[in-house]
Amino acid sequence: MLGKTYDREVCSAARALELVGERWSLLIVRKALYAGARRFGDFRSLGIATNVLASRLEGFVEAGIMETDGPEYVLTEQGRELATVVVALTAWGDRWLAPDGPPVHYTHTGCGGDVAPRLVCDTCGVLHDAGEVHARPGPGMPAEIAARMAQSEIVPPRAT
Repeated sequence: MLGKTYDREVCSAARALELVGERWSLLIVRKALYAGARRFGDFRSLGIATNVLASRLEGFVEAGIMETDGPEYVLTEQGRELATVVVALTAWGDRWLAPDGPPVHYTHTGCGGDVAPRLVCDTCGVLHDAGEVHARPGPGMPAEIAARMAQSEIVPPRAT
């Protein structure tokens, strides 16, 4: 896992990975989201050691990803929003690592349609290639780093 400081990585992705980047973390969240796991024992079917599971659940509670309700661990709004990450990671795995096809389909409860991740522009809609995305400094970027980014005119790699 990443360190606890972000002196070199001024990046929300790095901060998010500090909370959910350990190998069991998103599997625990997935189990809570889609298998109804709420109690400590519900997560044991993942094959995770009890001390590691206890540590992850405690960390999720401390971070606000889960809260406890008696003996149950319940995803908060923050935790439920990780569904987009789980669906996106699953779609990537289905495309590149599932030669026999997707082992699981995430579907919309309302209509039964498949749920899929998409890169979307708030102004003009769906993007067709990750190469259409450019990273630029946001309001949380320290001024000196923003200035270096502007000077180097960082552009994303093009798809081959």
